[in-house]
Amino acid sequence: MKVLITGGAGFIGSSVCDYLLKLGHYVLIIDNYQTGKKENNIPHPNLSIIEGTIADGSLIKKTFTEFLPDIVLHAAASYKDPNNWEEDMATNISGTINVIKASKATKVRRVIYLQTSLCYGLHPKENPISLDHPLFSGGSSYAISKTTGELYLELIKQEFISFRLANVYGPRNLSGPLPTFFHRLSHNLACTVVNTRRDFVFIDDVVNVIAKAISGVGSPGYYHVATGKDHAIKEVFDLAIKYAGIEIKSEVIEKEIENDDVTTILLDPSKTQLDFDWNAAIELEEGVKRSIAWYKKNSPSQTYTHLKNIN
Repeated sequence: MKVLITGGAGFIGSSVCDYLLKLGHYVLIIDNYQTGKKENNIPHPNLSIIEGTIADGSLIKKTFTEFLPDIVLHAAASYKDPNNWEEDMATNISGTINVIKASKATKVRRVIYLQTSLCYGLHPKENPISLDHPLFSGGSSYAISKTTGELYLELIKQEFISFRLANVYGPRNLSGPLPTFFHRLSHNLACTVVNTRRDFVFIDDVVNVIAKAISGVGSPGYYHVATGKDHAIKEVFDLAIKYAGIEIKSEVIEKEIENDDVTTILLDPSKTQLDFDWNAAIELEEGVKRSIAWYKKNSPSQTYTHLKNIN
């Protein structure tokens, strides 16, 4: 198959790209390298790379028309600067519209969209969260714009799957608590451990279910990609120390949740487990161990977050 991946140099996009190339598929990626890394994509005869933004409608139309993808994995997202609402809107909304329209025009078989679990808001009404939970994406520009993009996806009138993701972690990830802890510990900087919990799902498990969707498994619609178990951020911090082998020389600040964050986000993955014959297989400790091993070799110099108190 021919698979087009937006954000194909990013954490999830590049990991799926590697997997598809091993299976013999043709892959074209588009990335503007705002958060994606060129080194994430190893040259391969079946891999084509376009540097550019999905907000460029002419570029997207030309790329789709020339490549004629069978499947599109829309993994591109703006989240680098929580205050850059204009970029979030350009990429996550306008860019998504460009991808959707080009997919429709070139008769793409299936569009796979990666959505944030923050679409349910900072104060979910149930735990775990079901797919019937109402959308309330207020709280961050990232969540607002990603959810708007998903709503436009509903208008495509052709087959799509939207995966609403728990906290994905693993090698190449530069967003979230684990890479932040490693970076700060490595540079003898103070670490802040917030009293929150998250459902952490390892990248290999995420790639596995996305690959199934690319191959045609699953019915069109919405799915949660999650383990169904949440863990305290303090547990992640303790595992980071354990496998980093770094002596703590700086202050560790434990603090309560702020009003731009959420106590816990725990998704119900039962529909995904049933429709895709899928379960998250990598336990947190094993995932942290593998992630830290990668960070030791690659020394991330910058990490990101999409949450910021805007009041």
